[in-house]
Order: sequence, then C-alpha cells, then structure tokens
Amino acid sequence: MYYPRSFLKFILLGFLLVSLPLLYALAELTLSFDRLVSQSRDEVLQTSQAARTSRQLFEQTATLERVVRQYLILEDHALVDDYNRLRQDFRGSVRQLAQLPLEPAYHEALTRLGERETGLHALLMAGPKAGTAPVELAEGYGRLVDDAQTMLTASNALTQTAIERLQQTASEGRDKWRWLALATGGIALALAILFAVLIARPIRQLEGAIRQMGSADFSRAIEVNGPEDLRYLGQRLEWLRTRLSELEQQQNRFLRHVSHELKTPLTAVREGAELLRDEVGGKLNKEQRDIVRIVRENTLSLQKLIEDLLKYHQTRAFEPATLGPVMLGDVVRRVIREHKLAALARGVTIDQRLEPALVVGEADQLRTIIDNLVSNAIKYAARAGRVEIRTWQEGGQAHVEVTDDGPGVDADERERIFDSFFQGRAKTGARVKGSGLGLAIAREYALSHGGQIGVHARREGKRGACFRLSLPQGAPLDALTTITGEARAASSAGDAS
Repeated sequence: MYYPRSFLKFILLGFLLVSLPLLYALAELTLSFDRLVSQSRDEVLQTSQAARTSRQLFEQTATLERVVRQYLILEDHALVDDYNRLRQDFRGSVRQLAQLPLEPAYHEALTRLGERETGLHALLMAGPKAGTAPVELAEGYGRLVDDAQTMLTASNALTQTAIERLQQTASEGRDKWRWLALATGGIALALAILFAVLIARPIRQLEGAIRQMGSADFSRAIEVNGPEDLRYLGQRLEWLRTRLSELEQQQNRFLRHVSHELKTPLTAVREGAELLRDEVGGKLNKEQRDIVRIVRENTLSLQKLIEDLLKYHQTRAFEPATLGPVMLGDVVRRVIREHKLAALARGVTIDQRLEPALVVGEADQLRTIIDNLVSNAIKYAARAGRVEIRTWQEGGQAHVEVTDDGPGVDADERERIFDSFFQGRAKTGARVKGSGLGLAIAREYALSHGGQIGVHARREGKRGACFRLSLPQGAPLDALTTITGEARAASSAGDAS
C-alpha cells in the first residue's frame, strides 16, 4: 500500500478520494437538473406559442369569415383588400403552427385548413355573384372556422403531451439519481472504511507499542507501517525499546549481584545474633538482650528484603516450567499450617471454606501467591481478629478469596498496591516491615498463569480487605471429583501421620 510522506497528506488524500464520488454525484445531479430546467423551458415556450398561435388562428379565421360575409352583402371591393391583408396574418399563423411538434393528425388537419382557405380565396377572387358561389363561400368559411377550432384542441393536446414528457423525464431522472446516490454513496463509504482502516492501523501499532513498553515487555521489536513520519516515530520507539531493554538487563544484573553479595555477610551477622540470643558466649543482661533482639529483627527484615528482590527478579522472566494439576485447597491448607504460629501469636482465627478448585500451573508459584495473601491478611488483621479463606470454581475459573477484618485498602490504593515497592497507608501489626514486593510478585505469577488478582470491597460493607485470585480452571467437573477425593484422602493420611 502506497503511503505519502506525511500523515497529514495521507488524510487529505483519503478525504479527496472519498469526496470524488460525492462530487461526481453532485455534478451529475446539477447537470440533470439543468437539462430538466432547459427542457421545461422549451416545453413551456412551445406550448405557450401553440396556445397563442392557435387562438390567433381561430380569431383570424373568424375575422376572415366575417369580412367575406360583409363583402357578399355589401359588395364593397375595399373589403377584399382587407381580406388579403388579414389573409397574410392567417398564413403566417398556419406556418408557425406547422413548425410545432404537433401530432400527425393535427398536422393533417392544419394542412387541410390551409388548402381549404386557398380554395375559398380562389373562389372569392373569381367573383362570388356567379351561380352558387355565395353559398359555397359562406358554408366554406363556416367549416374553416370549425377547422380552426380543431387547432385549439391541438394546442391543448400539445400542452398535455409536454406535461407527460416532463413527468417522464422527472421520473427517469429520479430513478437515475436514486441509483447514482446509492452507487456513489456505497463507493464513498467503502473508500471511507478503507482509509479509516489504513489510518487507524499505524495508530493502533503505535498504541500497541506504547502499551507494550508500558507493561515492561521489551522482548518484541516495534514496527510501525504507514506514512514516513509515523514510520520514523516507530523507529524512535524501537530505539527507546532497545535502550529500555538494555537498562532493564543492567538493573537485573545489578540486583542479582548486589543481592548475592549482601546475603553472605548478612548470613554471618544473623548467625552471630542467633548465637548471642542463645547466650552461647555467656549470660546477657536485659540491655544486652534488647540490643541482640534489635539486631536480629533488623537482620530478618533485611534478609526478607533481599529474598524478595531475588524472587521479584526471577518473576520478571517467569514462564511456568513444570506445569501440572494443582488443587488450590491443598495449597491453602499447606500455607495455613506454615502460618499457624504467626496467627497464634496475634490471636487471629483462620476460617476456611475450601470447595474443590483445580487449576493447571506451577505449584510453587501458586503457593507463593497464596502465601503472600495469607501472610498479609494475618499481619493486617485486628488482634484476636478473623481471617477468612475460601476457594470455589465458577464460570470456567477457579477462585481463591482471602479477607481480613483489618483497616482495609483505600480506594485510591487498590491499583497501586500491586506496584513494586509500594506500601499502603494502613499500619501492620508485624514487627518486621515488609518490602513492598510480595503483592507485585503475586500479580506477576497470576498473570503468568493467565489469571488475575485484585482487591474487592467486602460484602455487606464489612471492615477489612478482600483479595481475590482468579485462575483458568484446569479440569472438567467429573475429573475434578476424582482428584478431589484422592487429594482429601492423601491429606487425611498426612494429618494422621
């Protein structure tokens, strides 16, 4: 597809091409209207001339009859001279009517009218006193008046014919204009759709490129088709993508190296703090134990931050490697057992309603998602409060919902809470401060499994936070029942042991 150098020129070209069929239709409509107006004018002139001439002919014929009758009575030769002058006008009217598009029958009647008047004129010039000439002249001119009356009817017929021709022309023009409007409108619409697609395609490519970079996906090259200025913009975006990809790789290498370099001395510091707390080097007084406790808690916080950084770095390039069926209820039970002591320390009661829910995914990553949700719920729940966990499947998806009765998540933080290193305004009851990476890691894992995670308002306006994980369901219901029974049996056997 040919694109002009400028996007503006391409839009103007599209507008011009879309306008051409409409301009052609407008020009054709104007010409057709002009032709109809010209035909109407000609028809009106002809019919008005025919009516005027036929009326003059009738009046002239009646005048000739009257002059002849006067001559037959008065025998005044001056009346013959008047007759000859009137006869010239009569012949001129006959010639004018003969030039009009009359019907053949009326043309024949007009010819007979002229011939009859010629014969009567010859009889008049021969002398009306001989024999039966006066009677023939009187009767002949009477019939001549009747023939002139017929020409009035001919003019009316010509008017009716002109009206019919105009109606037919208007009807044909209307049909032609209708089909012309449909054809040109269809062509203009097709061209408009074509140019809309061609104009929208590079814009969609630019939008997709911006969204791609906004989601930190630098793996696919950016290519924009279209006018030269948009292609140049696409090339600049491709340069930006390459630069951001290089910066991200540098950042990942930096995080990986720094995290590993920090873990070794941190492990030694933590082990030393543990030895001091266990009084391996001797008895500690109260002030020394407080110092050891502060050192130990801060080393734990720093260790968790480093581990979260390493884990977050791994999620940036995560693709589930070991996929298999995972019972979400089993994962929830395992996580609850791991957090049992933390819940007891804060007096938090954990209620669980675990309906069968099976997905296909990587078990460790799914455990990490649920572990982050449950640990957050225990940290932010009120002391001696309650945490509710339930699983179910609905509409082809498996769901895990974790709610607590803590301060909840403000409406303006519900989207940002999944950003890296973001920590909300709500206060936690835990001693070790979080890194702000747990929910970011959970979202990365959920998206990698084709699911989503979000914050929802609690039902019935209750206080607290409600996190819901939704993943594509991995098995039909009949297979799910069998797997659920086996999983529960295995779980019961494990608890009994």
